[in-house]
Amino acid sequence: MFDTVIRRGQIIDGTGRAATFGDVGIVDGRIAAIGVDLGEAVMTIDATGLTVVPGFVDVHTHFDGQATWDSALEPSTPHGVTTVVMGNCGVGFAPVRRGDEDRLIELMEGVEDIPGAALHEGMTWGWESFPDYLDTLESRRWAADVATQIPHGSLRRFVMGDRSTGGNGATVDEIEALAKLTREAVEAGAFGFTTSRTIGHTSVDGIPVPGTFAADDELFALARAVRDGGGRIFEVAPAGIMPTDDPAVVARESDWMGRMAAETGLTATHIVIQQQSDPQRWRREMAASAEWRRRGARMIPLVAGRPFGVLMAWELRHPFRFRPSYEALRHLPHSEQVAQLGRPE
Repeated sequence: MFDTVIRRGQIIDGTGRAATFGDVGIVDGRIAAIGVDLGEAVMTIDATGLTVVPGFVDVHTHFDGQATWDSALEPSTPHGVTTVVMGNCGVGFAPVRRGDEDRLIELMEGVEDIPGAALHEGMTWGWESFPDYLDTLESRRWAADVATQIPHGSLRRFVMGDRSTGGNGATVDEIEALAKLTREAVEAGAFGFTTSRTIGHTSVDGIPVPGTFAADDELFALARAVRDGGGRIFEVAPAGIMPTDDPAVVARESDWMGRMAAETGLTATHIVIQQQSDPQRWRREMAASAEWRRRGARMIPLVAGRPFGVLMAWELRHPFRFRPSYEALRHLPHSEQVAQLGRPE
């Protein structure tokens, strides 16, 4: 007898095969059988007219703070997400020096529009190294599995302090320290490494995040540290994804990511976003990744499932941003912006 049978649903098993209709039998929390008219069960769920699918793996989330206080991990889990991967875009909360916690919150707030007030109120901190942060996460239980990555922003801030932003290059000693901490993080359980190189990612003070202008020697040293620590992923929010970026920047980003993936054997994942100012840009980025894969390097584009952010407010990102008619008004008080935008030509 099954513990649970989900009956008469449209079954999509995630392998790419065509959908089938039937039952899914579960014993001890695991799928024991898939078929038609399975036997008796302690509990039966009627899935007539519904689709039965495996849990979704969300490879790009920013639960880094929320995971320290929220077991439900909403709003992802109610949508069928059973694994979240966080630490993306080079922002996160470890490693961190004592007294520098607010700076990392400002980075997350500026890059991902996560209200700083929520992070200040919800997070209790208590760690310094990335392995310490993993220990904190290990003490919790969630409604989904959680994987995390070591972010370039907090790592660079930890090693370089105020020199971590702007065009400051890392010294030989600093690169060695960055690589050492990266390898230790991966060996402790970090899934991979992430960085942001787009000028669209800034702290709340408007300063580009640490790592935006990191040189190739730093990036390649970090990639080798991920490989040597047993990691597999190097995620990039690349330069070139802003509407105003020069297409040549996109080509250069594809080149270094491909070379890095080829040299280290890592999987390089990079964000691809449609830009109305350059409608064919995404095709060139996808083609460049395909060419690197043909040459044996794992380059995987991460395609946004929506054309713009879900969180929209005047103080956050919204569809008017980077449009010349709106940018000319950004210096005005909010009430005057609204008045100007509502004024007919």
